[in-house]
Order: sequence, then structure tokens, then C-alpha cells
Amino acid sequence: MSRRIVVALGGNALGKNLPEQMKAVQVTSKAIADLIERGNEVIVVHGNGPQVGMIANAMTELTRSDPEKYIPCPLSVCGAMSQGYIGYDLQNALREEMERRSIDHGVATVLTQVEVDPEDPAFKEPTKPIGSFMTKEEADVLTRERGYEFMHDAKQGYRRVVASPLPQRIVELDTITSLVAADHVVIACGGGGIPVYRTEGTHLKGAAAVIDKDFAAELLAESLDADYLVILTAVEKVAIRFGAPDQEWLSELAPERAHELAAAGEFGKGSMEPKVLAASKFAESKPGRSALITLLEKAADGLAGKTGTVVRAEEA
Repeated sequence: MSRRIVVALGGNALGKNLPEQMKAVQVTSKAIADLIERGNEVIVVHGNGPQVGMIANAMTELTRSDPEKYIPCPLSVCGAMSQGYIGYDLQNALREEMERRSIDHGVATVLTQVEVDPEDPAFKEPTKPIGSFMTKEEADVLTRERGYEFMHDAKQGYRRVVASPLPQRIVELDTITSLVAADHVVIACGGGGIPVYRTEGTHLKGAAAVIDKDFAAELLAESLDADYLVILTAVEKVAIRFGAPDQEWLSELAPERAHELAAAGEFGKGSMEPKVLAASKFAESKPGRSALITLLEKAADGLAGKTGTVVRAEEA
């Protein structure tokens, strides 16, 4: 039975630099093609943590080398750059894999803006580190000249932090919907999307923020009326008491229980927790929807009910 599936790729699916990415997308494209070959409509969302950090570092170094010649590059622009070059490698690898399997689908990357609320509390307490470590003197200059905020590490120095607001609306949703309807595999909301907010009229202004890609994938899945949200990560299943002698792997998880466990601190704040909460939000959004959290190479088996953690609401 054909299902509409939004797949959120974890960082291990793309590598940490360009050579690693070129190899990683070959493996990733096989896992995605497995789902398409079974007749599913697939929309792909990916992370961009290492990539956007690399771009931001390069732009910072360029500005440092000649501040009169080179102007600072906004984080939103760095995010757009990362969407473009990750999408370029991923769509080409996926197209080649589908051609090898005689799967007749187009592939397209949509440079995606995601609207956020400028009043989101996250903007008052930025916690997401980006870019390279700096000296106190360098950080003080950027704080004074650009209003940046920094975290301090006793061993490595100062590092910029930005907000991670919740996604509110996908600006290019109509375009994505049209491409899916035309039988294309769509890569969208890369890195969680380019965070923007509305100013006067219809103008969209880039925000100095990073959107969590799992929450962006959840919003996209809801917006496209998907049947399944698949979140691919570095473990086969979600666990409680992770790493302890009495660690327990979970095959099924109800949203209510997921929220209880998250509140008790069972999941890592910056790792598994957003995945579990995004999966729960999608499962609760409409009867019949489910989410799966598992390894990249286990995606097809997970959808077949053989492995992974399935998050679904309990039937009334």
C-alpha cells in the first residue's frame, strides 16, 4: 500500500565535511530508494549542523582577514548555502540510485524558508552553539559591533550561540505540494529550513537562528497530510535509562508516555528528546498517523514492523 512518508535524516546520513558527504549520500540514497521502490511517496528533510558550521566559520575567517573588503554573512544566508550544496549531492545520488533500479521519478531540492515567531521565548535565551571558538577579545568585538551572544568554555574559549525557535509555517509549501503531486521526490526544509519572520507587509527577514530539523520535518509531514514521519538517527530504537545496566529498548511508545519520560529527563535534550517529541506531536495530530525512530539502514524494516520505535496514539 502506498504511503506518504516524510523522512528526517540525521547527521550520520551526510557526514561532517564534503568528502564524507560525497560517500555518505551514496548509502543514504539506497535507504531512501528502498522506500520509494515499495511504492511510497517520499519527502526528505535533512540536518545541516556540520555543514552550516563550516560555512559560518569560513565566512567569519574571510571577514577577519579583511574587514573592510568583506562584510559579515548572515546566518540565514549560511543556511541557504548549506541547503543548496547538500541538496545538490543528495539529489544527484538519489537520482542515480533510482535510475539503477529503473524507478521513474524526478528529484528536486526546494530552497525552503520556514517562518518563526519573532516573539518566541527561544530568542531571549539562545542556546544553540555555532561556528568556531574565539578569544574573549574577539568575542567582545562581535558583541559590540554585531550584537552576538556567546557561551564560554573554560578550555576552548568563547562560541556564538543563537536561538532555536519552533517552526510555524513553511513558506514554499505550495511548491513542495505541487512537486509531490507530480511524482517527484522532494528534498525540503534542509537544516530545519531558513528561519524567517514577517516584517512590514509581505517581507520576510532572515533570523539569526537555527530550527531543529525534526520539528521542521514534523510540521512538513502535518502540512502535507503524510501518513508516516520517519526520523532516522544513530540508534535502532529509543531507550530509557540509556547506557545504564538496566537500559530498556522501546519498540512502541504512546505520545502520553513519551511526554512523561521526556519530562523526567530520560532523553538527551539536544539529541533524542526533540526526535521523540516531534514523533509524538505528529502521532497526536490526526488519527491513523504514526512515527518511526530508527537507524538509516533499518528504515524499510521499521516501516514493515520489524524494528525501530513506533510512536502512535492509543486507540480510544
